[in-house]
Amino acid sequence: MGRRRRSGRSWGHDDGERAPPEQAPKAALPFSATCVRISRDSYPNLRALRNASSVSLADAAYVKISEGDSGYVLDDVPHLTDYVPDIQTYPNPLQDHPAYSTVKQYFVNEDDTVPQKVVVQKNSRRGVHFRRAGPRQRIYFGPDEVKACIVTCGGLCPGLNTVIRELVCGLSHMYNVNSIFGIQNGYKGFYSSNYLPLTPKSVNDIHKRGGTILGTSRGGHDTKKIVDNIQDRGINQVYIIGGDGTQKGAYEIFKEIRKRGLKVSVAGIPKTIDNDIAIIDKSFGFDTAVEEAQRAIDSAHVEACSAENGIGLVKLTGRYSGFIAMYATLASRDVDCCLIPESPFYMDREGGLLEYIERRLKENKHMVIVVAEGAGQDLIAKSIAKSDQQDASGNKLLLDIGLWLTHKIKDYFKTKKMEMTIKYIGYSFTVGMVNGRHTYIPFYRVTSTRNKVKITDRMWARLLSSTNQPSFLSQKDIDEAREADRLANKPPLPTGASHRVASSFEQSASSSSN
Repeated sequence: MGRRRRSGRSWGHDDGERAPPEQAPKAALPFSATCVRISRDSYPNLRALRNASSVSLADAAYVKISEGDSGYVLDDVPHLTDYVPDIQTYPNPLQDHPAYSTVKQYFVNEDDTVPQKVVVQKNSRRGVHFRRAGPRQRIYFGPDEVKACIVTCGGLCPGLNTVIRELVCGLSHMYNVNSIFGIQNGYKGFYSSNYLPLTPKSVNDIHKRGGTILGTSRGGHDTKKIVDNIQDRGINQVYIIGGDGTQKGAYEIFKEIRKRGLKVSVAGIPKTIDNDIAIIDKSFGFDTAVEEAQRAIDSAHVEACSAENGIGLVKLTGRYSGFIAMYATLASRDVDCCLIPESPFYMDREGGLLEYIERRLKENKHMVIVVAEGAGQDLIAKSIAKSDQQDASGNKLLLDIGLWLTHKIKDYFKTKKMEMTIKYIGYSFTVGMVNGRHTYIPFYRVTSTRNKVKITDRMWARLLSSTNQPSFLSQKDIDEAREADRLANKPPLPTGASHRVASSFEQSASSSSN
């Protein structure tokens, strides 16, 4: 079971037979990692790399790069044995688990890695790899000494309770862990709430409920207070479920734990329906979000078809990335125009959005528009006084593109003296793999940027072909997008990386996944 296996992966393992605790050789399993799957396009639109070609000096100490033959590079994760000397190992309880008795090979070889790019040419270098996740033959925590905690942060997402349930059941049933606690109401729950004991019985049916039984919140991250409480309560495994901001917080917790030399593992489980976490194919909840978005699009289509010159306008989540809007549009086939943050558009000039809407209504008598919430913010800012307010997580508060478009469209058709009806549906709702394999990803790789739609990629071209909408892009926009992709496809290099490592990172970046 994929999710259950994740619960064991954060322990750390090495090869060996059943034996009393012993000193461990340095093993290649993460002390602190995000367990995810890697996407084919890992670094789209990485604006941060415009001003930085390497990892910051503050992060350099946490980067582990290994080189091999033919341009092979392993972008590894930090491990307990990097800073905790003479650490003991224990036999993995899975070797005695009846469910695994018939499995031929249920431990992952410590040398297994997964390539970042799978599409290569005959003479390509092997490129960047990540360490494969999965249970090892030996572990670094005895079942009796484990005291684990689970926390959920940020917005809601389909599947949160399922992840909590599988973590608890996996730790308990597969690794014989008895001390598991839930941190209530996000990061601040570490120091402001009582810990909630979790057992397989208490989480048995929580997957049938929405939301998260632990509660969640934005902000509240105080690294020193959090680690103080982890240390005081004797917690030695921390599972953190959340989006990009939450994973940045997890990274800071890991660094503070390492600074103090604590024997504590930190595992980040990426959660975002926007699919904007870098490196991974997609996070849990994204597929459900796309399915639910299609229902909103279906409703908008019915509304549009039922009125003279009817327009159905659907606003979907997507603060910085338009993946939900793009995939829901492609799945629906009823959408005439899709607007996302990554692809700029204009309203009034010849060939602009308003002119296209008018032409579409004259041709089809109805129209469906899908817009991601982060699209067109620059246009709104030009016509509405803008304040740079932020929410508790530090995200910029967005202006309502749906309402703004509704008013602009109505005003335009009034000047044209053309009857039309517009129905606005503001729809919002509230782990990963590398080429189909779970892997360990260093925190610095996940938190360095966001995953975004590549408007120079074939998928966006397929959408434009499906909707028959104009791209609204000038040659300047296209040139800027290509330059952004070129810069984005350079992963953050560790300070002092060798020429061979830099070449392999460049090779992985340049092997496009079209």
